[in-house]
Amino acid sequence: MSTTTKTTTALHDPPAPVRAKLAAAWTSFMFLSIYVDYLHLYKPGSIDDILAGVVFVFDINQAFVVIALTLVAVPILMILLSTTLPARANRATNLVVASLYIPVSAFNAVGESWIYFYGLGVVLEVLLLAFILRSAWTWPRTTSPSTPEPAAPH
Repeated sequence: MSTTTKTTTALHDPPAPVRAKLAAAWTSFMFLSIYVDYLHLYKPGSIDDILAGVVFVFDINQAFVVIALTLVAVPILMILLSTTLPARANRATNLVVASLYIPVSAFNAVGESWIYFYGLGVVLEVLLLAFILRSAWTWPRTTSPSTPEPAAPH
């Protein structure tokens, strides 16, 4: 009679680099933002408003679309910047931009009648921004090579 023993091995799960976490979070933020904007088109009256040249209370003109493009270009560029900026500049840039985008995200729910839809979008976007802030704030530090190590006790 033979006995079979199952051995389980833990999966190797090294921590993801902070840069990768930040780029993934900004990518997720952009997908979510794009889909909230896209699904907004299914709200009755949205297409009629767009055809009439209005979004929310804003007239659709060149200034409006330049501002809208700028608002989406910044998080899009953060995907690249999170993987390429030096650590110190990367951390600071992520802290500043994520902080500024919390009110931008919250603005999407202002005056909207579909509060569950927009509320969910805002909550998810703010959670991603909070993850970005936490990841950047807790960026691991290394000891400076110019700092001498304390002498070991004899």
